[in-house]
Amino acid sequence: MFKCFTVLLLVSVSLVGCDRVDPNSPLGQRKAIFKQMLKTSEDMGGMLRGRLPFDGGKFADGALKLDSLAHAPWQHFPQVQDEGDSSARAEVWQRQTRFEDLARQLEGVTAQLVGVTRTQPLEMAQLKAPMDKVEAACKACHSEFRNH
Repeated sequence: MFKCFTVLLLVSVSLVGCDRVDPNSPLGQRKAIFKQMLKTSEDMGGMLRGRLPFDGGKFADGALKLDSLAHAPWQHFPQVQDEGDSSARAEVWQRQTRFEDLARQLEGVTAQLVGVTRTQPLEMAQLKAPMDKVEAACKACHSEFRNH
């Protein structure tokens, strides 16, 4: 009985490992970047919506991080659609010009957000509109190019 249980456990563990994305693959790289972007923007949005205490320094640091991350994932989209459990629709590769336009829009609005955070002390009211633009840019790309 113990041997049977051990074999089943080993098989289960090895099957779980087969489902993982190689973190060094383009898919793995962009998924990691997008997760960091989500975490950063959720924290920033949480400050503006009262879910987290507002901290101007942390918000400004988050804006810098988000801007840096906004420039990072695009290099991990190969010219030909890659294999794997991607949330990206085939349209990413079929409509690359539009996809790249939306990427540039995101980079632009995150840069604007960084610009607003350079004026200290930060006031939540002055951050809402630029943060809304960042969130809208994310949503626009997701609506066209991401499987939900």
